[in-house]
Amino acid sequence: MVKVDMDILERYAAALKLYREKKFDAALKVVEEIKIAAPHWKKIFLLEVFIRRDLGESIRELALLQNLLPHFDLNSAYDKNLAADALNCFGSVSRFLGHIDNAVEAFRLSARLSSDNRKACEEISNALYSASSSEKFSAADFRALYGEYKKYLADIAPYPKKFYAHRKIRVGFLSGSFQWHVVMAWSWHFLRDLDEKIFKVYCYSNVKAGDEVTEHLRKTVANWRDIYDLTDEQAAKLIRDDEIDILFDLDGHTLNNRLRVAAYRPATVQISGIGYMNSTGLECFDYFLSDETCAGDENFFTEKVIKLPRSHICYEPPTKLEPATTPPCLKNNFVTFGSFNQFGKITDAMLNAWKKILDAVPNSRLILKHKIFNTNDGKNFASNKLKKFGFDVARVELRPYTANHLVEYGDVDIALDTFPYTGGVTTCEALYMGVPVVSLYGDRHGTRFGLSILKNVGLGELAVDSYAAYVNLAVGLASDWELLLILRKNLRTLMKKSPLMDSASYVLEIERVFIKILNDERRPK
Repeated sequence: MVKVDMDILERYAAALKLYREKKFDAALKVVEEIKIAAPHWKKIFLLEVFIRRDLGESIRELALLQNLLPHFDLNSAYDKNLAADALNCFGSVSRFLGHIDNAVEAFRLSARLSSDNRKACEEISNALYSASSSEKFSAADFRALYGEYKKYLADIAPYPKKFYAHRKIRVGFLSGSFQWHVVMAWSWHFLRDLDEKIFKVYCYSNVKAGDEVTEHLRKTVANWRDIYDLTDEQAAKLIRDDEIDILFDLDGHTLNNRLRVAAYRPATVQISGIGYMNSTGLECFDYFLSDETCAGDENFFTEKVIKLPRSHICYEPPTKLEPATTPPCLKNNFVTFGSFNQFGKITDAMLNAWKKILDAVPNSRLILKHKIFNTNDGKNFASNKLKKFGFDVARVELRPYTANHLVEYGDVDIALDTFPYTGGVTTCEALYMGVPVVSLYGDRHGTRFGLSILKNVGLGELAVDSYAAYVNLAVGLASDWELLLILRKNLRTLMKKSPLMDSASYVLEIERVFIKILNDERRPK
């Protein structure tokens, strides 16, 4: 451990304060001064990592971490804690850039170095979420990660199962996504529209700083509980004291989840789904919500899979913005493909497929849109990767994140889905804006979201089960401009009339599921 004098510690405190106030340039200036005075003090380099991360400078963040990580002494308790934080950052930036294997291993090592079980569970959740973006991970690999997660639940003593005789069924929703978040596009209806004569709704919110969506929900849901500042045990006791019949976790292994709260088994019946595309791997959940199309290979699940006959999600669009009335190919005289998915979800195999599509469609273009392209370093990183796969980068446009991204679907003729972590809300948004989506599906639940969405809209033929078929489908669709025009004019109407936006029928199906699973649990085994 490097010893630093009081002056440097005071300057570090000043830099940390500036960072927390989001005065990043000023914080970096102080950091650079400290690095000159204490060039071997790892803590100051880690602070720079945090700043670069929050600035969106992912390439510089990665370079800093690659230089920093070899210098930690893992026999030192002080260094182990710093290394755990650094590995968390390394895992996150690796996933962001599409280096999935590196991400999974970094999160696993961070868990082993973490000083408490809650932090370790968060890291294994990160590893599981990352693994969903790779075809390399088998059911056995996922089970191994579930086993690692369970090791860090040793401090939890679950409540015994208890049944209640309430006049109304008490349904609690557990989530860190009760804010402007993609999960809300699929959650509004059962938070807002369950029959009040039968159900009493509770929300257990793990949101640190809410926004206008949080405030709207807080006013809409009568029984709102903020649990961000509660320990897992305290949050579980709160749910237990509320005598919840059915606890529905909306997050799975995504960011800000509270799966450890559910591990206490505070509710009679526990279910997961909606916000996470795969099994939690935890026995504390009795059920996982899916549908007949999306369910796939149940070997990946520890929960009993509920298969709704139609869609297990119901889309709530964020805008009334009208789609463009004609596909851009009619104006441009060439076809434009697009993907607004996370860059980290674009695998090497998918890049190979996209390259074949562009090669087969003369003069076609590709638009990629993601926040990695907000910086020149990010654009250069992506351009270099595309060049390695033989792309003519002059035919690929890299667009930064913008708040009004939906309007930019007016520049896209055909959306290309990612695999194995397919688009969810991104696919719904493209369809809602009149853009057909070509999707690839496999056996794993998370690979079949595109298939389920498209099938429920009546366009199941746009989802295929091999890369060759995916390429052929995209190329064939690109040649049929008349069909692209018909779809542009009619896709939103198709969506509105489909199970994907039939909120009344969807809520009735969810209500029937809730009643059935509670009754099933009450029956003598």
